[in-house]
Amino acid sequence: MQPRMGGIIHANIPDIETLYASYMPYVVGGGLFIPTKQPVKLGEEVFVLATLPEQSQKIPLTGKVIWVSQKQNGIKLQGFGMQLTGEKGVYYKSEAEKLLTGLKSEGRTSYTM
Repeated sequence: MQPRMGGIIHANIPDIETLYASYMPYVVGGGLFIPTKQPVKLGEEVFVLATLPEQSQKIPLTGKVIWVSQKQNGIKLQGFGMQLTGEKGVYYKSEAEKLLTGLKSEGRTSYTM
């Protein structure tokens, strides 16, 4: 993941494990955790260019910051969670859930809960 540049944050999700750790299915409309040291505030609108595993296409996502992890504690990464909005958010949620269908959670960790 790269820092915000000109208001845009880049989120590269290279594999299923990273998607599993980043995606927040319990958020209405879908959510995505973005590991970054970029300061954001709860409720702030953000623009993220995100990928899905094994795809090079960058998907423009908009959303609201709903979770902020201020500092690393050795277990969880510093960053923020965003609630996905708009048509691209619906698309990303749908594609992420297709990729994660049937994946067992046993032994896997998440960046959030």
